[in-house]
Parts: sequence; C-alpha cells; structure tokens
Amino acid sequence: MATSANPLATTCCIIGGGPAGIMLGFLLARHGIAVTVLEKHKDFFRDFRGDTIHPSTLELLYELRLLDKFLKLPQSQVAKLSGYIGDRTVTMADFSHLPTHAKFIALMPQWDFLYFLAAEAARYPSFTLRMGWEATGLIQDRDGTTRGVVANTADGPVEIPAALTVGCDGRHAISRVAAHLPLIDYGVPIDVLWLRIARLPSDPENALGYVNYGRLIVLINRSDYFQMGYIVAKGTFPQLQQEGLPSFHQSIERIVPFVAGRTAEIDSWDKVKLLTVQVNRLQEWCSPGLLCIGDAAHAMSPVGGIGINIALQDAVATANLLSESLLSGSATVHDLRSVQNYREAAVRNTQRVQVFAHRMLSHVLHSTGPFVAPLPFRIVTSLPGFRYLTARFIGMGLQPQHIKNH
Repeated sequence: MATSANPLATTCCIIGGGPAGIMLGFLLARHGIAVTVLEKHKDFFRDFRGDTIHPSTLELLYELRLLDKFLKLPQSQVAKLSGYIGDRTVTMADFSHLPTHAKFIALMPQWDFLYFLAAEAARYPSFTLRMGWEATGLIQDRDGTTRGVVANTADGPVEIPAALTVGCDGRHAISRVAAHLPLIDYGVPIDVLWLRIARLPSDPENALGYVNYGRLIVLINRSDYFQMGYIVAKGTFPQLQQEGLPSFHQSIERIVPFVAGRTAEIDSWDKVKLLTVQVNRLQEWCSPGLLCIGDAAHAMSPVGGIGINIALQDAVATANLLSESLLSGSATVHDLRSVQNYREAAVRNTQRVQVFAHRMLSHVLHSTGPFVAPLPFRIVTSLPGFRYLTARFIGMGLQPQHIKNH
C-alpha cells in the first residue's frame, strides 16, 4: 500500500512488538498482506515478561513447520506442573496426555521467542518491523475512524497511514486510550514481585509453586537462575520495603529453603520489579479502522502463565478472520467485530477462572503459620482426570486456534 505521497503507508499497522503483534504480522505477511509492526524499544531484551510457550503455541509452530527449528533453541521443558502446598507436593497439571505434538511447556526468555518469530516473518517481503518506533497516537477522521498511526522515531515524528490499525500494545495501550474505548476492570487482590535468584544444578527441576506461611512463590527455571514471582496482597509492597531487605530474604528462604544463602544477591530493591496485576476487558474491541487484541483488549493475570497463550490465540484468530478482507484492501467494522464475537467467550471464561483463583490466593495471603491445604482442595486434586483437565486449561486454553493456510 506504499504510495509516493507516503512511502510508509501500509495495509495493516500493528502497534506493539510483543507475542501477539509479531505473530499477527507474521501470519498476515504469509498471506501477502503489507504489514508494519511498531515496537517502541530498540530491542526485545526486557526481563520479567511471560516466558512460557504452551503446548497450543508449540502446536501452532508445528502447523507453521517451525517446531523442529524452534526446539533447537535453548529452553527448559516441563511436562508436569507441581506445587508445594505446605508440607505436601501436589501435581497440578500433566501435559503428557494432550493431543499435541509437543506435550510440555517450553520455558525460555520471551526475547528469544520474539527474535525467532521476527526472523521467520522477515522472510516475507510484505513484513516490516520498525524497532525504536513508539506509537504516540492515531490518525483519525472527525468521525473517529482510524486511518493509521502517529509515531516518534529517532529522526522525528512520522505518520503511517493504514487501512487497519491493530493495538497489541499491552495493558497500557495507547491504541485503546486514543480511541476512547471503555474498559471494564475487575478488582484484583494481588500483585507480583519479580526477581532473580541463582540456580544450582542440584536444585529441583520442577520447582514451580510454593505455598506456606501466608506467602506464595513461583519459580521459573531459566537454567542458571530462577525467575521468581513473589505474590503479595495488592498495595503491600511499600510495607515490605519498610520492613527491610533482610526480612524479605528471610521470608523467601522460609518458604523455599533450598535457596538459603542466595537471597543476599538481592541487595537492593531496584532488583525487585513490581507487577501491578490487572484483569480487565474492553466493552468493544474495535472502532472503525482499529482493532485491539491481547492485553490491549483484555489484560490477564499471571495466574497460570496463560496471558501469552491467549494473546497468541487472538493473533491467529485475527489473521484467520481478517486476511481475506485485508487482501481486498480494507476491513469493515463488521469484520473487526467478528474477532471479538469469536474470541470473547473464551477470554471472559478464562478471566472468571483467574478471578476465582485470586480469591483462593487472597485466602492464602491472609493465613498465618504453616499452611495446610483445605480438605476440598485435597479431595479435588486427588480426583482422576484433575491433572488432565488443568493441563488442558493451562496448556491449550478454552479455544485452541489453528493456522489457516493460504
């Protein structure tokens, strides 16, 4: 769609180079659609992002004939998810029975996944990735129709005219703010503190979740270190800071004893990143010329690590539903609404599960002393099929997507 008037013009301009944005750009380019992805950072290297590549995503890579290539990248593979509830070890999910080619979760830094996808997308001449280009607003007509994106670059502001703009720019999306799309917010009782702890070869391979003494800690294996998520009641981080780092170290070592002696490397609160957890959704995911997907349309909790999974499924559904319209040069509001109509039930039901999980976590965070799993929890987790059902929910989601071929 590039013209002599503006060589930056494109058929689809995607704001945000996260998993949803890169995947959508890749899939549209496969169909020969001119697409430009804007990423405000100059690289993908940002820590404490979602690092879980779920079986449903690995199945998408298989359908794209990229799975074998992807599996050659450095990663950890987890076939079961276990939690340590007080003094009990509970297997929460077993992916080995899923109807997928890869029956595990791959753990790898998100930047490696994004660079992998971007490199594959770059094989298509209609794909353009603009790193260091920050979207600052939308090009809009008086009636509110979006005609493209305004962005800041190292050489100054530019305009990128586009038949369709897709907001994949996360929970603080400029796309939905600029379009004045109303947001429904669910109250969330937790926040997450992210930090790094050194990992030793003797550490448990599947050390994932630890619940005890009114605290929940999640460990993600990154080979030579753990990415640690320390769950706290919302708004209590300043109180932890006032209590001091030694108290914080003691709390971690009390819940995860095998990291004793390593917490001293957290010698500054600057090494602890607060993630303010949100669960929300847009009433309308689109307006004329604009569609929001992923966290821009519906912020997910880190519970289950499924946010990246949901965002990628949004991207695949969007490409499947809109490719034909975009090949003809435009997508009507009816076309854009078809994405929300198709995806919204799965998203809302997933959020309902997360909100329920938050209530359980809130109960944990208000407990004191050694934690004892409630009897109903012990009964449910011992039922035949429990591990398979949780694996289906976490590993595949409520509405797994498939690649639509040309």
